[in-house]
This record gives sequence, structure tokens and C-alpha cells, in this order.
Amino acid sequence: MQLPAARFARTFFGIMAAALAALGARDSGKVLHAENATHPWYPASVTKLMTAYVTLSAMREGRIAADTLLAVSANAVAQQPSKMGFKAGTRVSVDNALKMIMVKSANDMAVVLAEGVGGSMANFANEMNRAAQRLGMTQSSFVNPNGLPAENQVTSARDLAILARALIREFPEYELYWRIPAIRFGKRVMRNYNPLIDRYPGADGMKTGFICASGFNLVATATRGNKRLIAVVLGAPSGSARAQQAALLLEKGFAANPLSWLTPSLGTVEALAPISAEPPDLHEEMCGKHRHHPGSEAEEEASSESDPSSAYAAMGHNLRADAQRVVLGPPMPSMPPIEVFVGSARKRPQVAASPSSGAATPVAKKPAAAKKPAAVAAPSAPKPQARPGS
Repeated sequence: MQLPAARFARTFFGIMAAALAALGARDSGKVLHAENATHPWYPASVTKLMTAYVTLSAMREGRIAADTLLAVSANAVAQQPSKMGFKAGTRVSVDNALKMIMVKSANDMAVVLAEGVGGSMANFANEMNRAAQRLGMTQSSFVNPNGLPAENQVTSARDLAILARALIREFPEYELYWRIPAIRFGKRVMRNYNPLIDRYPGADGMKTGFICASGFNLVATATRGNKRLIAVVLGAPSGSARAQQAALLLEKGFAANPLSWLTPSLGTVEALAPISAEPPDLHEEMCGKHRHHPGSEAEEEASSESDPSSAYAAMGHNLRADAQRVVLGPPMPSMPPIEVFVGSARKRPQVAASPSSGAATPVAKKPAAAKKPAAVAAPSAPKPQARPGS
């Protein structure tokens, strides 16, 4: 039976799994906190964690390589923002496309990866669903690689915790992809939508998501000492609120509790019992006329406080009582923005803006005028030019 969407307005649903992160240790998947963790939910751009998982699996199997160049198709160009905005025919490496989807949440680059790995969106979606079934994500169904609105694109906090743990376990050599603070394309710097990175002590991943139907979603990971935690927040009312609630969940998990042995065990994440229900549609709450402006993935609000009478505020209050404080300080960059580009690393073409769309696209350099024979120096690779925002 479908539950009223209003019941879920301005609430978040979180799950946390904790385990030792020492070299060679396996994540236990022990649940430290769960609220409606098995209620179906629209994943939005958190979907891109599965897109990354399938792509990295294809790399491991030798079907594709990090430096493989993939062409931007008309289908990719047609995707809605957030996107890089490259013209059809632009070639992007798998490595750069992965960085763009994880930091910029580029919907067009997710399609580029899907078509490059699977041959088509439909084939890639089948791979996503096979991977979900193999991992035990029993509540998940995927129809596209970027999380844009689709009725059958569904997951749960439980399943997202399982997916995050699989990425950490299976691809430790690629962990940079989900903790990059910012990327640079030409002179344009794009920061990660996950504000915990470089602001919350120990934060090391993973991915945000937003569509009107889902609210603000976040899968966050953090490590302190020998403990690594995964927090999932679904349906928060703003970008800042989802970060605050994820930090509260993480603080609760990291806090030393000498009486924890008295607390009933919640078991492992796989053991959480799925419930049969329809995912709530928060479109009116997130993007209705009552809001000053519709929600968006990049939304950052000055205050994360919410209506004290809401269920969301009640949950937040309970977590605050447990965690006592949240440390979200000013950004402390752990690394400079990582450069991304089109074309290959050996020969990076210049980029120019399309007059109609503002999209960046490679342009050929005009041939130099002929000169008399003389000593010839090898030309240096041209640097990308800045492009307007998409």
C-alpha cells in the first residue's frame, strides 16, 4: 500500500554500518542506527555510485580501461543539468568521466559511461540490476545511470549502505574517485556537492543526490582510527540539512559509549527486513509553489535548522542529544582541484563554448603559416580554455 507522501515531508531516513578498517579486516556491516532504513526511496544522483561500481567492475574484468576514450552521444547531450555540456562527438576518457560524475554529478557523463561500458542505456541498466542482485540489494531497481526521475528507479537506505560497503571493499585502489574535493576544467573549478569532504574530520566519501521526488540524499563515509562508518540520509529538506544529519549520524557512531553492550543489537545491514511500500513522492514539498525557489542539487542553505514541530526536527533533536556536537568547520583542502579534460592525456584539445548552448567542445587549431626550413621544436600540448558554466 502506498503511504501518504506528506507523512515523509521534511524527514530523513538514515542507516549506519560500522566496522574495523584495519588492513585486511572485513567490514562487519553492523547497524548502529536505523530509521525507516528499508522503506523504498528514489535514489536521485546517488544512483551514480552504482554507475561507478559497474564501470569499475568492467575495468577489473578488462572490458574497458581508465584511458579508454568514449564519445559523447546525442543521447548524452540531451540529459538535464547538472552536466558538463560537451557537444556530441567530444571524446572523454573513462577516468575523467568518473571524476565528473562523482564530483560534478554530471548526468551527461553518466550516460557516456553507460553507453561506453554497456553499449546502450538499456544494457547498462541490466548490468546495474544484475550487480544489485549479486550484492543483495533486494530493494533496488535501476533504469538509468544518472538518477534522473524514473518511476522504477528505486532503492533504500539499506541497499545504499550495502553498495557503499561493496565499493570500499572491492575497489580500494579507486577510493580517490569518491573523495575528490573539487575538479578543474580549464579555469573553471567545480566543488564536490558533498560538503563533509574537507570539512568533517575523517570524511572520505561518497555521493549526494537530489530530485524533487526524493528530496536531498547523501551517502557519506568517514574513518577515524580503526573505525569506518557509512551513513545514509534520504529525504532531507535541503543540501545543508542532509550534511548536518549525516554528520550527526557519524558523530553518534564515533562517540565512545561505555554502555553500548547494554544496547540491543540491530544486526547487520543485510539482515534488515525490507518492507513492501511505494516510495514517497516529495515533489510538492521540495519544489512546490510554497518554496521561494525549487530545490536543486547545488542548494546550500545558511541554516540547517528546521521547523521544530516537524518529524525531521524531532529526529535531529534526538541525534543531537546523542552526538552532543557536530564538527563542520571551514574547508581545509586535502588536495588541490584535480584537472579533468577532454581527449587523451597525450594530446588535450582546446575547448570553446558553443554559442547556442554554452557547452564546451573541442576545436581544431588553425595550421601555422609555412616557414622556411629551420630548427624545429616539438609543440607543447595546448591548455584547455575556460568555458561558461552549464
